[in-house]
Amino acid sequence: MSALQVRRSLLVGLVAFGLLMVPWVFGAFTVSTFTRALVFAVLAMAVNLLTGVAGMPTLGQAAYFGVGAYAGALVSIHWSELGVVQLVVATLAGVVAAVLTGPLAIRGRGVAFLMITLAIGEIGHSAAGRLDAVTGGTDGLSGIRPVVVLPGSEGLVNEGLIYYYVLVVAVLAYLGVGVLLRSPFGLTLRGLRDNEARLRAVGYRTDAYALGAYVYAGGLAALAGSLWASSQRFVAPGDMGFEIAALALLAVIVGGVGSMWGACLGAALVVFTRDYFGQIVSGHAPLLLGILFVLAVYLLPKGIAGGRAQWRSLFPAARAARTTGETT
Repeated sequence: MSALQVRRSLLVGLVAFGLLMVPWVFGAFTVSTFTRALVFAVLAMAVNLLTGVAGMPTLGQAAYFGVGAYAGALVSIHWSELGVVQLVVATLAGVVAAVLTGPLAIRGRGVAFLMITLAIGEIGHSAAGRLDAVTGGTDGLSGIRPVVVLPGSEGLVNEGLIYYYVLVVAVLAYLGVGVLLRSPFGLTLRGLRDNEARLRAVGYRTDAYALGAYVYAGGLAALAGSLWASSQRFVAPGDMGFEIAALALLAVIVGGVGSMWGACLGAALVVFTRDYFGQIVSGHAPLLLGILFVLAVYLLPKGIAGGRAQWRSLFPAARAARTTGETT
């Protein structure tokens, strides 16, 4: 095993240990903030799959996030408290919604695709506010029962246990995306981003791959929505509004477009800036998010995961000193 592999293994181990220790170290509010960050990380991965991997920037994943949240909530209220049932139904609902809307969205690329997905998101937000009999309208959907992990077990009401439930699902989602990206399908999506015309010229059906990525991202966003409903036990039309879509895209930009671990870290930064530090500086969370975005764009244009070169550019004096030391 090389030194680089050893360092990576140690880093992964430290991150895993830190995540497992969260409920033992922090209070209930901070643990719930970590839970929301994990949910948002899954949504950010869905956005990054389209924006960073396939080259299709999107503002519409909040719609499928909301579909999954409402589907999971309705399953909990009317059918089953089992988390796996809620996750499967919510993911399927997101996939169906993406299959129905995807052919329209993938007709455009670039700004056109961005605006179409924005329109899809706004339609979903408006529909959630009007379908009172199903969604509870603008009052939201409450009465969601505590999620049950195994048949016959008690529902999860402790913040630490809810956090562990969301953590396990988020890790599985991350591994699933990793497998997808290493597959021929994932490599083709990168080709779609880099040179779609060349792919089309050698016989690839690029629209089919774009639709496949869109559907996968829709199902992943819906999975995140189900986790949101299980952890918050309340769903409202605002959960599928423009703000959620914009924050998810911001998380991807801050973390590093194309990097899944960067998107997860960016999601954590966005959620903690909005929900934790925004509480400390009461009422100024949008200002803090704006500052975060400006700093990320100017100091780290490739995001947190953008590579060592841009990090070294932040400290030119230290780099020059190191170079001088190496030459003497």
